[in-house]
Amino acid sequence: MSTRQSNHTTFNFDEVVDRHNTFSYKWDSFADHDILPLWVADMDFKTAPMIQEAVMKVAAHGIYGYATEPEAFYDAIIGFHKRHYEGVVKRESILYAPGVVPALSAVLQGLFLNGDEVVVLTPAYNNFFSSLRNSGLYTSECPLIYQNGVYSIDFESLERLCASKKARCLLLCNPHNPSGRLWNKEELERILAIVKKNNLIVISDEIHCDIRPNHKNFYPFYKIADDYWDKVITLCSPSKPFNIAGLHCAYVLCDNKDLRERIFQSININEICDGNAFGYAALIAAYTKCDDWLYALNDYIQKNYMYLVEFMRMNFKDLIVLPLESTYLAFVDCKALGLCDVEIKEKLLKESGLYINDGSMYHCKEKSFIRINLACPLCVLKDALSRFKKTFTKKL
Repeated sequence: MSTRQSNHTTFNFDEVVDRHNTFSYKWDSFADHDILPLWVADMDFKTAPMIQEAVMKVAAHGIYGYATEPEAFYDAIIGFHKRHYEGVVKRESILYAPGVVPALSAVLQGLFLNGDEVVVLTPAYNNFFSSLRNSGLYTSECPLIYQNGVYSIDFESLERLCASKKARCLLLCNPHNPSGRLWNKEELERILAIVKKNNLIVISDEIHCDIRPNHKNFYPFYKIADDYWDKVITLCSPSKPFNIAGLHCAYVLCDNKDLRERIFQSININEICDGNAFGYAALIAAYTKCDDWLYALNDYIQKNYMYLVEFMRMNFKDLIVLPLESTYLAFVDCKALGLCDVEIKEKLLKESGLYINDGSMYHCKEKSFIRINLACPLCVLKDALSRFKKTFTKKL
């Protein structure tokens, strides 16, 4: 993605929108409206005006029947990947799915057999584990190395696990949730060498790739693996960067005709093949009209991240905020508080009404991490950190 800055006055990310009583999973999961939820990965920003206009145009029609993918759906995906990542995506390689998680389950169930091993770098997005379990597959965990406030890949362990006789796949989170790491080109090339040596399929979940607050380069795995194209499957969606997860529009990229047909069959067996007009309209608008909004979003998330870093430096200097190379989810090492992550989460909820995620749900080996959603107006983040300070000032 280009590193050019957009005009911050064009889009108002400071607007506070009351999401209570809107069927919001994030906000309406609690009867108590005093609870401040900075947990699940959706944003508290209105989506881009151009997306709102596209969705409202569909709504104004008044008939919401079955929909079919318009050609513009495919053109938008192809154009977005070419414009932002110099990626060549073929029309026939694209498969619609209602979300990345349903797509993941369809891929797993279409390509692998009960008992097959899938290697995962942990900690990892929690739905990876449920998708693997529900698909009858064994999760072969490769813990990342945590050192000096940064996560890195244990390539020795990765090579050993990928060499297992039952290993069939590497499930890669690229960029990585929850650590915020953006795997660099050298790391991805080392991963590629290992999977090629062991003839593994790679499923690359790239749903967070457009969210890069510090404007670092992102490398789609299909570009790194251009000579291993027939074993790479990409899962992606505009849902995270444009806050449209509720419209259920994602896609699978797979160049291998045989694998693609098996995935397509699995999508149809599970009856997740039908999209909706709202989702198509939103994706097309997001991928063709909203680049400036996306640039502005990244700048705003970076501002929130820097506020969090400075807040911790001033008030809790022994807590470690990990570098945020991607996602809008800050991962914070709270070991200095002397409590485990679950205890921290429960204490925050009970004493200050702040609800965040604990690292354990991501199979984090270190039991001291919490995950904080930064995709909110700065005033909301300030409220959250004020609650954090009130809860834990006496601990240090």
